[in-house]
Amino acid sequence: MRCTIVPPHILDRVASADDPELRDIARRTLVLSSGARTERRMFPAEAAAPNEDFVPNRTIADAGHREETPGKTVRTEGGPATGDKSADNAYDWLGVTFDFYEAAYRRNSIDGAGLKLLSTVHYGKDYDNAFWDGSQMVYGDGDGRLFKDFTGPLDVSAHELTHGVTQYSANLEYYGQSGALNESMSDVFGSLVKQWHLKQTADKADWLIGEGLLADGVHGTALRSMKAPGTAYDDPNLGKDPQPGDMAHYVETYRDNGGVHINSGIPNHAFYLVATAIGGNAWEKAGKIWYETLTGGKLTSTADFKAFAGATAATAARLYGDTAAETKAVKEGWSKVGVRI
Repeated sequence: MRCTIVPPHILDRVASADDPELRDIARRTLVLSSGARTERRMFPAEAAAPNEDFVPNRTIADAGHREETPGKTVRTEGGPATGDKSADNAYDWLGVTFDFYEAAYRRNSIDGAGLKLLSTVHYGKDYDNAFWDGSQMVYGDGDGRLFKDFTGPLDVSAHELTHGVTQYSANLEYYGQSGALNESMSDVFGSLVKQWHLKQTADKADWLIGEGLLADGVHGTALRSMKAPGTAYDDPNLGKDPQPGDMAHYVETYRDNGGVHINSGIPNHAFYLVATAIGGNAWEKAGKIWYETLTGGKLTSTADFKAFAGATAATAARLYGDTAAETKAVKEGWSKVGVRI
């Protein structure tokens, strides 16, 4: 499987642009990404034997602008910086994401058992995406006109690596509402990794996914907004952000595996409402509720929004009590986006 950060509806729009250069770039990116999406009916992954040594094991490779992975190894764990900003960003962001999962939830790497973290940079020519392929991270350089280097924003790396966490835990099927939940888990924890790294409380966070990724001149702030779905961008080339923030605006579509990148705005916004209602550091309580629900072994791979919402309420009640403010915040957050528990 390959889980890409830029959704196909953006690339579809660019692929029909008037500008022939942008059209060609988008079409090449779509070919690579759409071929990958045929593999994205999630498959379970088996974690290695438990490893209690919480030490990252990072390897960074350079594809040299070829469409091949992993490429030439340029940096390994503990090695000096390469001087290549993309390679060094990838190395640093793998480390931050590893440290977050250890510090916040005592998880040892992506699989919980010390999985080696491999990233490939400089993939393809003007490749407008980054993805998790089931075993490693891969980054394009962007085309410079619509997207910058995909190793730039921390939450791009954290989002994609969290697809691995989901793969090794709930293994949510990548279609319809379970697929939208899969995407939402990556946005939730992608944002939490950034908040943890910047030491931001819920009320200070921007709740944007991919802030800093859009090139200068593009009308937008990010790929998605958890605070206000549907407002991340409105650009002649990219189109307008189509994400809904509630069930009243749920999008029925056969494209993008049943709208997984679009309807993820609904559980994203629910998490934002829960986290800001609880307050403080979002990874400590709201994040813990979501993490334990995701990894607790009780979700089915086809869980829909209602099933996941009910599971988060049950987790909150177990952790904090049936009448606790945290449990009330979870129930009210889902209610506000139109998901009844």
